Amino acid sequence: MARMPIRKTLRTAAVDDAEQIADVLARAFDDDPMMAWFFPDAASRAEGLARYFATIFTRRYGRYGVCERTDAGVSFWVSPEGQDKAVPDAETLRELEDILGDRAGLFREAVAAAAEHGPKEPHWYLAVVGADPAARGRGHGAALLRSGPARADAAGLPVYLESSKESNLPFYEHFGFTVLAEARLPHGGPAVWAMRRAPRTPDAV
Repeated sequence: MARMPIRKTLRTAAVDDAEQIADVLARAFDDDPMMAWFFPDAASRAEGLARYFATIFTRRYGRYGVCERTDAGVSFWVSPEGQDKAVPDAETLRELEDILGDRAGLFREAVAAAAEHGPKEPHWYLAVVGADPAARGRGHGAALLRSGPARADAAGLPVYLESSKESNLPFYEHFGFTVLAEARLPHGGPAVWAMRRAPRTPDAV
């Protein structure tokens, strides 16, 4: 029997998509060093990640960001105007801390460190991008990575992201991102790479 094709057509993610989005991102980030640090129990990691991504999507990025998806991938972008609102509020932090359990303190410190060292110039921010490992190499990540920079270019603004997986750096570099800095999360946590993509004019694309 022929396998059904997995479409990489980009579309806006709706709140009703939360469960599927959370499942895709849980699979995408299962081997991510930072997420493995936050969810060290491999047996329960998938459930914890799904709850984590469902929470940040429904409570923050789905409300104040630009969330897009394909059949097998998801991205959360935040415009300059939405960044203050997209930061987790007290209620969202409490929900995330409940999900993270005894790793909640590490999470709080990581969030605080990221906020302290975040870019000061106006920018678009790529908060999350991930594709189901079963569909990697089929163009889902590439499709998801094009729309945010296009919006940023139209406004003459850079794009920032943090990668917590070193093997992903060449992929981002292919799309014009350069590494600004490498930092370690507190208490012996994994490395995180801050990356920036300069705005491009139509002639430079």
